[in-house]
Amino acid sequence: MTDLKGKWALVTGSNRGIGYRISKFLASKGCNLILHSRSREHTKALLEEVRALGVEAFDVAAELNDPAQVSEMIKTINASGKNVDVLFNNAGVQVAYRTDYYKTPVEDYVKSFYINTIAPMMLCYEYIPKMIERGFGRVINTSSGIRNEPEQAGYSASKAALDKVSFDLAGKLDGTDVCINVADPGWCRTDLGGPNAPNDPDDVIPGIVVGAFIDDKISGRWLGAQDFKGMTLEEALEKAKTYEKRF
Repeated sequence: MTDLKGKWALVTGSNRGIGYRISKFLASKGCNLILHSRSREHTKALLEEVRALGVEAFDVAAELNDPAQVSEMIKTINASGKNVDVLFNNAGVQVAYRTDYYKTPVEDYVKSFYINTIAPMMLCYEYIPKMIERGFGRVINTSSGIRNEPEQAGYSASKAALDKVSFDLAGKLDGTDVCINVADPGWCRTDLGGPNAPNDPDDVIPGIVVGAFIDDKISGRWLGAQDFKGMTLEEALEKAKTYEKRF
């Protein structure tokens, strides 16, 4: 199992839902944190919580639908002198549910792609080359298992695009100790998933984080977090190693 103690992880959308759970779990394993949200006010309480677990942490803010703000966030992180060893592209948006899906507006696609595809890839393109130089890195891009729902076309298309570019990068990284994998939390009762979702967000652990701890140097796996429900991290790692890469 990869030891993340003393490493630095950037978690986007860290202040609530799945990102909050990712951040707390990483901190419990000794991983230092860069916590992203749309406003630093949103991560104030979480900073105290993770620091209480004995790790270092600081926060950054950016609206991910604005590439200029993403670029400024990157500059802020780089100016801190901290290396991003682990990247969790967790933040996402589901802009609307269009019952009359033949009238889906262009804006659904534009906002969805900026937040769910373009911003994550900006971070990948910034930090993966530096991970390669240092000889270590983990990237986990949060996807979705959504299928056959044109009512959520912008969301599903942007997540499918994220899968594609993630697996294309995986083909270049496989066999190195810089690994990129895709994780699907499942439909959870979060602000994004809504109150009628079938899954408790606490059940995403350990499946949503297992890609950060995998140690067999294989990239390109699609990991469904609900498949690992109730497992220890060690059990989840052994199961994850049986998943085939998708490129």
